[in-house]
Amino acid sequence: MAKTTNVYARVEPDVKAQAEDVLNELGIPMSNAISMFLRQITLTRSIPFELKLPTPKPVALEALSGKEMKVELQKGLDDIAAGRVYPMEEVHAELKAEFGI
Repeated sequence: MAKTTNVYARVEPDVKAQAEDVLNELGIPMSNAISMFLRQITLTRSIPFELKLPTPKPVALEALSGKEMKVELQKGLDDIAAGRVYPMEEVHAELKAEFGI
């Protein structure tokens, strides 16, 4: 058996519990999953998944203050003036694809 060493990490209890539930369904012990993650970092010389910020969701108009509403409306007017416009069908398709709307 290969030598092993300990890795200590602090994680939120609910995140750990949720991950353990998934790993149990897959039949993979937590220590094996962590080892797999570290091996993938070594093999790919990168984080083995895409890191990106989530796509922002549209803001509810009721959540905006009067000042924030004016700023958002001005952004829209500036876009129109600059010719940054899209056909309605394209906007609907993108909203449906990204947000299920």
